[in-house]
Amino acid sequence: MTEQQPYVNPYDYPQQGYPPPSYPPPSYPPPDGPPPGYGPAGFGPDDFGPDGPKRRPSRLRRMTVAIGAGAIAAALAIALATGTTTNVNGTPIATAQQPSGTSNGNGNGNGNGNGNSQLPSGNGNGGFQLPSGNSTGTGATATAKQQIGVVDIDTKLGYQSAAAAGTGLVIDSAGYILTNNHVIDGATTITVTVVSTGKRYAATVVGTSPTNDIAVLHLANASGLQTATFGDSDTVKVSDKVTGVGNAGGAGGTPSAAAGTVQALNQTITASDESGASAERLSGVIATDAPIQAGDSGGPLFNAKDQVVGINTAASTNGQAAGFAIPINKALSIAQQIRKGIETSSIHIGYPAFLGVSVQNSSGTGALIGDVVAGLPAAKAGIVGGDTITKVDNTKIGAAAELKTVLNKYQPGDKVTITYLDAAGASHQVTVTLIAGPAD
Repeated sequence: MTEQQPYVNPYDYPQQGYPPPSYPPPSYPPPDGPPPGYGPAGFGPDDFGPDGPKRRPSRLRRMTVAIGAGAIAAALAIALATGTTTNVNGTPIATAQQPSGTSNGNGNGNGNGNGNSQLPSGNGNGGFQLPSGNSTGTGATATAKQQIGVVDIDTKLGYQSAAAAGTGLVIDSAGYILTNNHVIDGATTITVTVVSTGKRYAATVVGTSPTNDIAVLHLANASGLQTATFGDSDTVKVSDKVTGVGNAGGAGGTPSAAAGTVQALNQTITASDESGASAERLSGVIATDAPIQAGDSGGPLFNAKDQVVGINTAASTNGQAAGFAIPINKALSIAQQIRKGIETSSIHIGYPAFLGVSVQNSSGTGALIGDVVAGLPAAKAGIVGGDTITKVDNTKIGAAAELKTVLNKYQPGDKVTITYLDAAGASHQVTVTLIAGPAD
């Protein structure tokens, strides 16, 4: 198994330094925007317009692929989000504007297939070579057969004053949806549209596997849905023809289709968001030259028989066609565990426990608190920005990232004792009741 480097994530909103280790909504459905007076870390005054949050382009997940002494960089560009000033092919994505090179869902993409992140040319690991030059996408749209079981996913990130869009697949007629975890990460409201019927449903999170980038949703009051047609990813071979389908550009409507061939199998990539944060290592992925685009995250990778053999999860973004997909056998196996309620170190069932803070890196020991959400557990307990959490119950917190890891072991409704230092260095202990937070 080989390892790759800089890729960027497909669907997503750029969290920009605001890891949501512990700040979920007080109740569901959560607010459509942050509480009064609350501005999440990583957002400035220019991020908010008179009508709410600005449209944010896809958050790209960078991935690194280590190949002996060399390395290549790619980007997961499969999600779309609202917010600040990230450029896509030189043009920020606005509410009614599509980046060049992507289909707008109605067959009008201009087809340069440039994607949304940087991927320098060079040799990939495992002996495959990333194609150089511009991708040859033509703004093609999915066939009627390829649209069966495909859904568009739109999310609101209430505590980040942002929104995002991606793709998913119906895996059960009762309304169970398979998608990438990063498509719904941080979501406080999720809406799913079944492409073949146009019907919209409110969705809740059944469970997630962040380290495998898999999530399962359930649609409220859904029944009799057509499921996607799944193939066997173990039969996929290098040079096989494939087509990536999804909600390119987050525009909805008829899904776009990006054709290509399999370039390599069993690849290992390390993905992070545009800022280089939230790194995740994904192994066993399928590498293709299909020009996967922002918004395609969670969508199907079809074989020549129009059977789903992968879930689009990463793509190049500088004009070089290179996409990555999670093998469908692996994705469905994880989804089955989630639906059975099997919680493990890598599978989280339902919504995470939430404290109501953002954290910052610090040179000392503990998790330095940045923002505190008014009305949530931390704020009610008297914790303020500038305090440093050093312990949760009897578990020491050595760094900011450890707070989320520790809180993931708890359930909403659990009472925990928080030990923290105030700005003057005085130690305090408070007991808080954790609540349900945004999707993780």
